Amino acid sequence: MSSAPSHDPAPPHTSGPILNLPNFLTSLRILAVPVLIWLLASEGDSARFWATAVFLIAALTDLVDGAVARRRNQITSFGKLADPIADKALIGTALIGLSLLGELSWWFTIIILIREIGITVMRMWVLSDGVIPASRGGKLKTLAQVIAISMYLLAPADISWWNGAQLTVMSIAVALTLVTGIDYVLEALRLRKAADKSRATPNSTSTPPPTSADAV
Repeated sequence: MSSAPSHDPAPPHTSGPILNLPNFLTSLRILAVPVLIWLLASEGDSARFWATAVFLIAALTDLVDGAVARRRNQITSFGKLADPIADKALIGTALIGLSLLGELSWWFTIIILIREIGITVMRMWVLSDGVIPASRGGKLKTLAQVIAISMYLLAPADISWWNGAQLTVMSIAVALTLVTGIDYVLEALRLRKAADKSRATPNSTSTPPPTSADAV
């Protein structure tokens, strides 16, 4: 584990109109959550197939909305707040649903949820000092979680080695979740320490902090 995550360049802050394509995609991800709950509660192979499809499509919007927002310089306060909420809601709903169905160990779900909720609280703690931009590790963690959850959602009964593959990929996702979580905490502490030092130094000038934080 490196002492600091490698960050992508952060785009400039903008306060453009809230009605834009990135925010629309984020809203779709939020609306997918109750649909996913209904599909997981339904019986039948078709319901599980559509649950997998809804989850994957919603997860794909997470990759698209951030890229579009940066390319079009359409980063808004709503997007910065709603995007991580939508991510956590989608991932958390899928994990809790699978655990309630007895298909995924609660230990996996608890570890991932504690990390995600903890990082959200940490983000709020350092919000006045800046936002840590997306790291490659965070994006890899999210990708691993999406792949692992999709494998558990699909769960074909006619493939004998599928259970072992599910467990392996989910274990990798949990490991990445923990490692990137520790890196994020260390980076947040460095950000807070630097901000405190800057405030304590008279007539100090500092570069405005980054304002984008996808996939942490």
